[in-house]
Amino acid sequence: MTADFHHRLASVASEIEDVLVTIFDVATDPPVPARLMSAMRYAVLGGGKRLRPFLVVETARLLKGDSGTALRAGAAIELVHVYSLAHDDLPAMDDDDLRRGKPTLHLAYDEATAILVGDALQTLAFETLADAATGADATIRAELVRLLAKAAGAAGMAGGQMLDLEAEGRFGAASALSAQAIAHLQAMKTGAMLSCAVEMGAVIGHADAPSYQTLLSYGRALGAAFQIADDILDIEASSEELGKATAKDAARGKATLVGLWGVDKARVELERLTAEALAALDSFGPEADILRAAARFTADRRK
Repeated sequence: MTADFHHRLASVASEIEDVLVTIFDVATDPPVPARLMSAMRYAVLGGGKRLRPFLVVETARLLKGDSGTALRAGAAIELVHVYSLAHDDLPAMDDDDLRRGKPTLHLAYDEATAILVGDALQTLAFETLADAATGADATIRAELVRLLAKAAGAAGMAGGQMLDLEAEGRFGAASALSAQAIAHLQAMKTGAMLSCAVEMGAVIGHADAPSYQTLLSYGRALGAAFQIADDILDIEASSEELGKATAKDAARGKATLVGLWGVDKARVELERLTAEALAALDSFGPEADILRAAARFTADRRK
């Protein structure tokens, strides 16, 4: 199963890369400024595990949804994810120098370009979803737009980032958050997009109400597990392994469950969440083994 999973993860990543290239290669009138397009390609292409697109594609596949729609929806969520990385890396946010093993966008280009790339990638994601090329059913396309907008917006990723900055003390005294408050912050900042990926796949696969709720439970547990695993890696992994700077969270006073509880207790919670994600898939039988492997990968990854 491990070999099958990694093969499938790499295969989907390659397919998503092809879709992203196709999206970038579409001629526009007027054309995209050359520097902006160059920077967009630098940020998006040739890097990352593409886990969020993978979850869209594999959830849709489980339900026998349209593969072409799933790939374009996966590309759209990756565009939003990369926009968030470009903005998070800026000096005004996390001020990072390394992303996916290469200089962050604002260092490779400049801060103004990095801001515009983020803006352009976000809007391109919704243009991609709304395009008839993503699927013939306009109702499905509209629902995909709604789900991604909600997950990325003020009640999702952007709102979670604001809570994160507040907890650091960016706008006053830093606040010591409870475990519940940290989990809420992380569910918005990170979990919402991962859960959205699963939910988008469920929409593409026309999931019935019970299956939809089951998959939503899986996505939420996986999203929470992902963030704890990421916080553990920030302490234990090297920058070479992760392709980005490590040991940053404690220095910046970030609110994490690892910081609150320590690694050992956080790892227990990670195992509990992974078990919860796995249990949510019980009704699907062996057809959901790839999604089960994705949950284990999320918990056990070293990069």
